[in-house]
Amino acid sequence: MKRTIFEAEHEALRETARQFLIRECLPYNDEWTKAGQVDREIFKKAGDAGLLGFNIPEEYGGGGAMDDFRFNAVVVEEFAKFDGAAPGLSLQNDVVAPYFVHLANDEQKKRWMPGIATGETILAVAMTEPGAGSDLAGIKTSAKLDGDHYVLNGNKTFISSGINSDLVVVVCRTNPDPEAGHKAFSLLVVERGMEGFERGRKLDKMGLKAQDTAELHFNNVRVPVENLLGQEGMGFYHLMQNLPSERLSIGIGAIAGARAIFDETLQYTKDRKAFGRPIGTFQANRFTLAEMATELDIAEVYIDRCLQGVLDGELNAVDASKNKWWCTELAKRVIDSCLQLHGGYGYMNEYRVARAYTDARIQTIFGGTTEIMKDIVGKSLGV
Repeated sequence: MKRTIFEAEHEALRETARQFLIRECLPYNDEWTKAGQVDREIFKKAGDAGLLGFNIPEEYGGGGAMDDFRFNAVVVEEFAKFDGAAPGLSLQNDVVAPYFVHLANDEQKKRWMPGIATGETILAVAMTEPGAGSDLAGIKTSAKLDGDHYVLNGNKTFISSGINSDLVVVVCRTNPDPEAGHKAFSLLVVERGMEGFERGRKLDKMGLKAQDTAELHFNNVRVPVENLLGQEGMGFYHLMQNLPSERLSIGIGAIAGARAIFDETLQYTKDRKAFGRPIGTFQANRFTLAEMATELDIAEVYIDRCLQGVLDGELNAVDASKNKWWCTELAKRVIDSCLQLHGGYGYMNEYRVARAYTDARIQTIFGGTTEIMKDIVGKSLGV
């Protein structure tokens, strides 16, 4: 089914992203995968190519397209289709940059945004802790006000770009009162080189091998009050404001990646023969292919409706949660079916479907698990 949500300027950015991946990322695939992280200079190259900062105001070096998430979507889709190591631009563009766009004061914007737009400043957000994942209320990392600084203590884990990042938005407890509830949390920006800020292990993941994921430790880190992002005590609500865009981005990437694997598998079923004929001509396999083609089309229609919702200012947390859980679960099922259609070859890492199988598995977990997404939707129904 033809998609009509994108215009010529979006497709131009799509082509830029595609050529960037071929030119700047593909030659380094093995190197970055073995290293467990990309070269940080690739973010600067992405900025030079116009793949970063399009959602940052022009006065700070960005593209000024703060309200057009379609630009974000085409970059996410092309990177999701790419079979190789690449920088996590969706984390920079869709997850963390919006905190600075929506919450930073004028002084903070002047200080940080130009580097974010160019890729010279790499971003991360630190929410998850060893004992607190989807349950943000369980966060124990604390920050105590001491004069004109917060003294930050705690540990974070599973932090994407934890090694490469220059600015880390840390979710911490600034009010120790158990009765404070959701108003106990704030967002502090920790900068590379601050005393007491230590990067722990670079974690060994089952997939996404070139995306660095790390433990972070904060030992009496003195964070200036000027690095408070948004309002003290409103951190939880700031997170809730930005999570829909993150979840929409995850759903978009999940379906784009699954679509790419499906297209390759479809061709494989036409080329691979068994019992004297292409395996795709067997009714069971043909039905499986038909189901995947149909469900991917339906998912793209919902994604495009969500994108229109962003343009119209109507996308809410419930719609984003529906998108996130359905699209990521569908991607998981599609890639699993594609692997099955490849037979034994699907289990070999030299085949893209095998790598996609492990890369995609995290999508139903990060950004809010499927179970949390269903709970959000269920509560909206009054049950």
